[in-house]
Amino acid sequence: MKKITIKTIDLHVIALPLVERLRTSFGEEPYKAAILVEMQTDEGITGWGECSAEINPGYSYETVGTALHILREFLAPKLLGKTLSDATEVPDLLRGFRGHPLAKHAVEAAAWDALAKANEMTLAEAFARHLPDDHQPRGYATVGVSIGIQPSVEDTLAIINKRLGQGYGRIKLKIQPGWDVELARGVRAALPDITMMLDANSAYTLADADHLKQLDEFNLLMIEQPLGYTDIYEHSKLQPQLETSICLDESIHSVNDAKLAFDLGACRIINLKPARVSGYTESLKIYKLCVEREAPLWIGGLLETGIGRAANLAFASLPGVTLPCDISATDRYYNPDITDPPFVLGKNSTIATPTAPGIGVAVRMDRVQEAAKRWQESYPYQN
Repeated sequence: MKKITIKTIDLHVIALPLVERLRTSFGEEPYKAAILVEMQTDEGITGWGECSAEINPGYSYETVGTALHILREFLAPKLLGKTLSDATEVPDLLRGFRGHPLAKHAVEAAAWDALAKANEMTLAEAFARHLPDDHQPRGYATVGVSIGIQPSVEDTLAIINKRLGQGYGRIKLKIQPGWDVELARGVRAALPDITMMLDANSAYTLADADHLKQLDEFNLLMIEQPLGYTDIYEHSKLQPQLETSICLDESIHSVNDAKLAFDLGACRIINLKPARVSGYTESLKIYKLCVEREAPLWIGGLLETGIGRAANLAFASLPGVTLPCDISATDRYYNPDITDPPFVLGKNSTIATPTAPGIGVAVRMDRVQEAAKRWQESYPYQN
């Protein structure tokens, strides 16, 4: 592998309008906010990474403001001037800084992209170098679509039918107390054969176990993160009470968390968000664990722009990713995105991975600048 030396790291804070806002149990935000990491090597190669911190501390304790501080003052200075032969070296370089996985993911992702480009390989091929020979990328990822909380079952069905008509094969519905059993019953009655899962985003407690048992009758693919966002123990008490498989998301921050969850019987499925676990190096460890345990695995999303979406698609194209992923086509989220070409839904609810080196998409700096201006005008206190 050809090495790279990191010359500069520039940060671009952006706000992108969403085609449709996504409402979850912890609310919704007006824009997709992100910090784009532009990493230049001494040979003029540009690697891109994306920090998907939100404006408010909802999904994660990290916000755009805190992530920007950590990236500027700690992570970027630590990497400047460093020579890398592999992106898996980045976590060790950042080990002295505790926490902040979304920020760490962003700089590591930029290094993965730069190294892949320097060696004229796709990002998927770069990931596969760290896996057994029979885990070569497929060239596509099977995907689904996530639907936020709507005013009524009828409104939800209208959106589901729209997404099914577009070709999506797996439907994920956001739920919260008071909007769960009635929703599942109404959707399943109208659409008895669709592949459906529910995502609670930590909205319940173990005291709701009897209520959650009612969801077993609806033939769900899974229920995602019903209990506390740091919890593994109480999920291990809930899973034996349910026929439906529990999938853990927010609770899994490392391969050791995943091992603990499996060993305690807290879940049967993992939603792997590379940003949540500090990057693709840790993601590869969790991937290998799921393959070893023969556990279903899928890749979640944080409404990434084309930069983060391209990287996640590359990871989702690996054969150990066995369930449809939350990486929908570009037009589900942005018009336009900050990258070209857009990602398009293909046959059998799949999206093809780019074939150009690295993330394989072109970053449109004119759109980045426009989105950066929008951020500065909308959130001047966070700059």
